Amino acid sequence: MQSIAHDAKSKLIREFFERDMNQLQKDYPSIVEINVPKKTFLYRQGDYCSNLFWIKSGIVKLSHLTEQGSEITIDLLKRGGVTGCFQNNSADQEIDETAQTLGEVNYYRIAYGDFKAMMSHQAELAWYVIEDMYARRQRVERKLRTILTQPVEVRVINTLLELAEMFGIRCTHGYTLEIHLTQQEVADLVGASRSVVSTILNDFRNRGMLDYTRDQICINDAALHDFCGF
Repeated sequence: MQSIAHDAKSKLIREFFERDMNQLQKDYPSIVEINVPKKTFLYRQGDYCSNLFWIKSGIVKLSHLTEQGSEITIDLLKRGGVTGCFQNNSADQEIDETAQTLGEVNYYRIAYGDFKAMMSHQAELAWYVIEDMYARRQRVERKLRTILTQPVEVRVINTLLELAEMFGIRCTHGYTLEIHLTQQEVADLVGASRSVVSTILNDFRNRGMLDYTRDQICINDAALHDFCGF
């Protein structure tokens, strides 16, 4: 369920990075392409990070661990997403989130100074990053409003529909998510306990609103919309 605009931007990024890597490394010496398996940490909460990470493929989870020991999933980043250090004085500040891969991920690691130079030289890429960061902020703000104002059942539906928008592939049920999420990870996204979310997901499956196995979730988006009345 990818928009034409996002596909065009992804193509722009792919073509930029897949041209002569030797020349890119001459212009921006710190650039390195890295492949990592699932559950790998790009950085952890409390680290001193001076790099940015541009996702080439795969999905990265951004999360925050509260003082009470609860993990809050802030956002999920896919191909084209950028995370890491966006401040010049980051070497003196602890980062307040964790970035971890959900599956195999390819990404480009770039030092802050080189990333800043790249953005000043590449106007289209810079505008893409601005749009991507704005869209991420909108998602986080929307999630916060939902957590503060909506019951868990509605929060689960909104989260599933948003996941279908970001990671959905058409299937007979509606959309299959190209991302593997455990019930605990869905609960972290929703901001509720796993037991409550598990009960809701089982109820939705019994109603034919979704289906899931250990490997994937299939979402009947039309049924979820009808259930909520929107």
